[in-house]
Amino acid sequence: MADGIRFGTDGWRGVIAQDFTFGNVARAAAATAEYLQDPKRRDLPFYRDWGVPYRGPEAGLVVGYDTRFLSPQFAEVAAKVIASYGIPVMLTDSPVPTPALSYIVVERKLAGAVMITASHNPPIYNGYKFKPEYGGSATKEATDLIEQHLPSRPPEVGGKDVPVTSLREEYLGVLESRVDLKAISKAPLHVVVDPMYGSAQGYLAELLGKYGIPYTAIRSRIDPLFGGKKPEPLPEFMGPTRAVIRSLKGRVRRRTVVGLITDGDGDRGASMDEKGNFLDTHRTSSLILWHLIRNRGERGLVLKSFALTDLIRKIAEDAGLEVREIKIGFKWAVEGLFRGEAMFAAEESGGYGYRWHLPERDGILAGLLLLELIAAEGKGLGALLGELFRRYGPHYYDRVDLELEDRLKVVERVKSAPPDSIGGRKVVAVETLDGVKLRFENGWLLFRASGTEPILRVYCEMDSPKAVEEVISAGVALAKEVADG
Repeated sequence: MADGIRFGTDGWRGVIAQDFTFGNVARAAAATAEYLQDPKRRDLPFYRDWGVPYRGPEAGLVVGYDTRFLSPQFAEVAAKVIASYGIPVMLTDSPVPTPALSYIVVERKLAGAVMITASHNPPIYNGYKFKPEYGGSATKEATDLIEQHLPSRPPEVGGKDVPVTSLREEYLGVLESRVDLKAISKAPLHVVVDPMYGSAQGYLAELLGKYGIPYTAIRSRIDPLFGGKKPEPLPEFMGPTRAVIRSLKGRVRRRTVVGLITDGDGDRGASMDEKGNFLDTHRTSSLILWHLIRNRGERGLVLKSFALTDLIRKIAEDAGLEVREIKIGFKWAVEGLFRGEAMFAAEESGGYGYRWHLPERDGILAGLLLLELIAAEGKGLGALLGELFRRYGPHYYDRVDLELEDRLKVVERVKSAPPDSIGGRKVVAVETLDGVKLRFENGWLLFRASGTEPILRVYCEMDSPKAVEEVISAGVALAKEVADG
């Protein structure tokens, strides 16, 4: 860590005007430029072991940004600093979803990209992501090397204006080629599109409009305050989506209504069924995996993050597929996807990746695949989830985020001295891949310190809503007791 700049699970994030300043953005951009020119970059594992094509700084870089406060201005500073090193740089002409930026890196054979975004963090945050040549989250080795080049002082920002570029048509074109939009257009659907005021706004709506698929777009204007909420697809932020779906019930007859939600920079997705029930990322990812196996005939390794539902494992293993758990943060899925070893990768925060697309999360593509699933099965998401539960058993989940400065202390204490039971359930196993997970016969409880915010996340999955409530309440009480002690 150097003066407020530290790359976590997916980039560096900070509070605007406190840590995330124009000076610090300029420092991060200077470090990125020096990273691109550093001969040691050739020794990074993804070139040596994965087969990623090395591209020198002359291949150029693109800088994009989301809809947050001052994001265009931060992006311009970053672009000008990198350009001052003699590296060709383009700046996007408008806010873009992160997966669009990642796609352009691969398609145009660039040396990388910088995305100014804090993803799903609260409005007071902004952030800086770097995407190497493969168009996915930067590995720890790459961000460590960038950090080594951080200057102690901000460089001068000047020079000529950086040329701008549009990514929209290229990215929409690849999305159009990835799913069967003609089949979707024949299904009796009405889609509620909710980008949560983020940079994915307009993308899904444009594709639906092109194919004549009825839709209602909400939260689709630029609002740096995100309506006063975090741009994260969580149940507590889904009131507007739910209200619109339920209002359509009597007006859109003989059509299946579905809600598709993306986060602040469009790389994460969740959904809502025909009755306005929120389908969290666990259920959404399970439905997508089921569709890939059942209707697309996909086969291969499945990667699931440590905090993701066990339902993923049951679906994959039922189809004879191998499942491998990975640490939390999509960067841990990148190698398997890039090398083609993994067919599908999913994480609890709503990121889903595919061997045939990008080693990157894509919330817009996730929504399109759910529409393809509904068209193939002729049923709404709620009915389809019911089928999964009947086959593999019920799975219920919740997560509580606690603001705790001593969050690392809690994780280490539970890891070193795990309780024998919690919430009236006997602990039958302890897993420590990322944080500490206490397993019970019918579920699990996980404690993990956030890598981007001063937050302890407490996750729980059980076989009933009541069991989740009891176990997660006991987990929160334990965390507070340890922190206060």
